[in-house]
Amino acid sequence: MSIRAHSWFHPLSTQPRIEKMPFKFTGFTDEAEKTLDAQIYTLRECGWNAVELRLLDGKNVCDQTDDEWAATRDRLGAEGIEIVGFGGQIANWARPVTSDFQKDLDELRRVAPRMRETGTKFLRIMSYPNDKDRPLSAADWKAEAVRRIKELAAIAEGEGVILGHENCNGYGATPEGFLELAEAIDSPAFRLIFDTGNNSLHDNTCDSTWDYYQKCRDHIAHVHIKSARPGPDGATYVTCHVDEDPTQRRILEDLEKTGYDGWLSIEPHIKAAIHAGQDVDDSGEARRVWVEYAGRLEKLVAEILG
Repeated sequence: MSIRAHSWFHPLSTQPRIEKMPFKFTGFTDEAEKTLDAQIYTLRECGWNAVELRLLDGKNVCDQTDDEWAATRDRLGAEGIEIVGFGGQIANWARPVTSDFQKDLDELRRVAPRMRETGTKFLRIMSYPNDKDRPLSAADWKAEAVRRIKELAAIAEGEGVILGHENCNGYGATPEGFLELAEAIDSPAFRLIFDTGNNSLHDNTCDSTWDYYQKCRDHIAHVHIKSARPGPDGATYVTCHVDEDPTQRRILEDLEKTGYDGWLSIEPHIKAAIHAGQDVDDSGEARRVWVEYAGRLEKLVAEILG
């Protein structure tokens, strides 16, 4: 595959320098390119030096063999690229509350040492969607989700890593559900990864995202940036660029005001959506969109910080 630089935007070279930047930038580069080399190139095009890993050549990083992982670790280390998080599969949309729990235990025990050796803090998880074919009652669903995540959190706490619950699929898809989980699990290893677009896309209103944010703000440890607006039919929400969704500015302004100084990790879902089987192709278009999204986020943050 030929990798060509795009002239549209080089964020760090064109944005005004801010003396005190409260946020740091990273993202899921598998939405730009498939191979590790091409994902590194994407980061370089943005001027970024941190990544949130998920798919590499179509394989989840959490499923890599020891040799595959060693090659990934060493390549990123040689490039000076920090690994902020792993986009794990624990409790996600493909693993309902009735699925084999051993898979999740095995995944955590496999990746926790890898996270420690690279100083990686976050393992993204979800919270066990109910079984579509054999749904549990609400009470049983909650009880089983709590049981599983509590056991996982105990392991994570011992390993010194954080299970970052994304507001996506599972019992914690609603703010009320997440708060119930947080209270029941009661572990410093169970925190919230807040995605700024998931609820808008799920509920077809940005009010849903703002509601989740307000109710769960104190639990946020990490932020995924995704944006949404009404699609052509005016009702169904679709992904868009970050400055086309006013909720993004509202959230970023509040994060800055309330002292959040962590990562903003882009997951645009514009040209690729892993859960929907929408993968990147070899045209370079997905990378162009990803780099543009990164630049527009930096521009928005610069405007907010003045």
